[in-house]
Parts: sequence; C-alpha cells; structure tokens
Amino acid sequence: MKLFQIQCLIFCVALFNCEANKKKDVEKPIEKPTQFITVLGIAQDAGFPQINCDKACCKAFYDGEEPKKLISCLGLVDLDANKKWLFDATPDIAAQTQLLKAHLNNDKVIDGVFLTHAHIGHYTGLMHFGREALGGNHIPVYAMPKMKTYLENNGPWSQLVSLNNIELKPLQHDSTVVLHSKLKVTPFLVPHRDEYSETVGYKIEGQNKSVLFIPDINKWEQWKRHIIEEVKKVDYAFLDASFFRDGELERDMSKIPHPFTTETTTLFENESKETKNKIQFIHFNHTNPTLKDNHRLKDSIQNLGFNFAKEGVIYGL
Repeated sequence: MKLFQIQCLIFCVALFNCEANKKKDVEKPIEKPTQFITVLGIAQDAGFPQINCDKACCKAFYDGEEPKKLISCLGLVDLDANKKWLFDATPDIAAQTQLLKAHLNNDKVIDGVFLTHAHIGHYTGLMHFGREALGGNHIPVYAMPKMKTYLENNGPWSQLVSLNNIELKPLQHDSTVVLHSKLKVTPFLVPHRDEYSETVGYKIEGQNKSVLFIPDINKWEQWKRHIIEEVKKVDYAFLDASFFRDGELERDMSKIPHPFTTETTTLFENESKETKNKIQFIHFNHTNPTLKDNHRLKDSIQNLGFNFAKEGVIYGL
C-alpha cells in the first residue's frame, strides 16, 4: 500500500511539472525580429480627420467613435545594426519618430529618411529638422534627382540644406542602396502627378524577406511593370488604396487617378490566396470607408484574402 502511495505521489509531481512547463511555453513572450518594418501611419496626405471636414467620416472621430489616423509612413528597424529609417517624412513625423523610438532608442531621431515624392504628406515633415524645431545635424535624406533639386532650390527646404540640418543622398531609378550586407533599398519610378518631383516606390530587402512600398501611383495599367508579378516577387506589398471606388468624392476623380481598392481586388481576383495575402492596403483618404477600424466593406475585402495596414503592426524581415 505504501509503495502504491509513493508511486501516486511521483506521478502527481511529474504531472504538475509537465503542466507548469506547458504554461511557461504558452506564456513565453514572442521574440521581436531583429529586422522589421513597422507601420507608422495609414492615412492619405491630409490625415484623419481631415481639415474642415464635417462629413460622417470625420464626424466619427469628433464623436469619439473612431481614433485619429496618422499619415502613411513606414519605419524600418535593424536592431543588430542599431539603426532605424523612415519611408516618407510626413506632417506627423514628430509622433512617428517617437513611436519608432519605442522600438529602438539609439540616441538619434532617425538614421535616414527615404522620400517618395513632393506631395504634402510625403516630405513636408522635413520642416521639423530645421532650426525652429530639432535643429538637425546632417540627417541623411535620400531623394531622386528632381526631388533633390527641388529641395536644394526652393525655400524653406533649401535652408535645411544650407544649414546642414539635412544631408541629401542621391537616388537613381532601380539603383540599390546597400545599408549593410543584409539590408538594401531600391527605388523605382512609378507614374503619378509629378508637379515638383518624380515619384518612386521602394523595394526593401532584409536578410530573409522583402517588402514593396507604393503609397502613391496612378492607375496600375499606366505603370510599365505588372503589379501582379511585382507582388509575387516579395513577401509583403504595401499598396496605394487612397479611394475605395469611383464616386467617392464630389469632384472629378479622373484628375486624381489612384487605383481604387475595388480595381486592385478585381485585378487580383484570380490569383492564389497566398498572393492576395501579401497585399497590405495603405494610404487611405478620409472618405475611404476601409480607413475605419471596423467596416463591413473592409471585412468583405479581408474575407477575399487581402489585408489592411494597421498602425503599430510589425513585419519581420
């Protein structure tokens, strides 16, 4: 009898240890990747809510039903290299660099900024690097030829250059910038309303995965490349979804020819779920219903296999 009791005791202890170990495994925190992209904003250039908007879309914010959305921006972090970069300098740059600091505080506001083009939501955040604000010191700003010339020859941006607040780094179409042996960035030209500069998207390649970032483009058919094939080459594709469908604005939308979300989903409708899953829609106008955290149209698109970029989410490279 005594032997039986001892055996029972041993069994109970072993079972307890097994369950405790299982609990430890469940509670073990997920390790952050050493290289990753983080979403720092999802809204179109004017943000959300938008200035002087009394429509239901922005009223949802003022009524406390929907949170503020920062302007479209990605952060790139390499913990091993102890460096971080921004893709676009938005008017929300003060908040976005602070969010990035939570991932990596290396005593620099930023190690570099890659600009896409000269529309207000994509470069005007550079003003915060000037003497009235940060008083930056040779902050690297990567820019295409026309964008570089525009910044050098037009105030107040030229003052950032003359005071060495920023240091312009020239980019070329399809010419890769090697940040280090396991991280590189390649700009490529895309068609857009290029009043002051050309427009580029970026391919970001880490040690294991790659990202496509095209926050602004005209209709897909106007691009010399095929968007489906480009998406298949990468692991994540952050694509322009400024407007959900035609008629969304009370003005001629042909003058602001972004690809509608409905057009992109139709284009990819016969592709595999694996391909659709790569797409992360971004750069939503305040009128786009899928800007909202929850919406039936957003749910229907997600049910097809597509995704929507969300502030704070990270994607390992």
